[in-house]
Amino acid sequence: MKVPTAADPKDDHSTNNNSNSNGNINNCRGGDNMCKTIEVAVLDHRELSPHPVALSPPSGDEPHYIPPLNFAMVDNGIFRSGFPDSANFSFIQSLGLRSIICLCPEPYPETNMEFLKSNGIKLFQFGIEGYKEPFVNIPEDTIREALKVVIDVRNHPVLIHCKRGKHRTGCLVGCLRKLQRWCLSSVFDEYQRFAAAKARVSDQRFMELFDISSFKNIPLSFSCSKR
Repeated sequence: MKVPTAADPKDDHSTNNNSNSNGNINNCRGGDNMCKTIEVAVLDHRELSPHPVALSPPSGDEPHYIPPLNFAMVDNGIFRSGFPDSANFSFIQSLGLRSIICLCPEPYPETNMEFLKSNGIKLFQFGIEGYKEPFVNIPEDTIREALKVVIDVRNHPVLIHCKRGKHRTGCLVGCLRKLQRWCLSSVFDEYQRFAAAKARVSDQRFMELFDISSFKNIPLSFSCSKR
């Protein structure tokens, strides 16, 4: 199965708690509650395929590999999409994910949590409310913390998602592109290909003004990609 790249998109703004597999939650960023991390299980990911596998059309009991809405590869070990549901689980399982970054504030669905648990996938949930212009407030601190998770290779392969994979996900990926030294026109082009007619000026303004100077010692693999 061919994985779409970020240059070939299809279609939302819509903090640290730790939870072990027994459900115990510990606040790991004081009282700001910026991110919830839930580590549901530990598996040997060397036994999992890091990329989707091209298979013949499924028949009978064979799994259907259906990617989530707006799924694409951002970079090696980094993917993006809309909110996955049970129809996408076989496809997501084929990615061999270590982590998922959810940018929606709502409680994560129980069926999704069970899927994460059975596959040893760690959930980082950064609750960013969904807004529509002109009432848009993108929390820079939250995006910054989420970006730290994205660039930490210990979390790879990682899937970033919001509701539809457009605005919230687009802003986070756009800030990653700035770390990769993409020019703004390329950052905006990528964002617009996913957001399409619903592209927001406020999102693009946020990405333009996002300050990356506080990110030090970025791995070469994240800073050498230029557009």
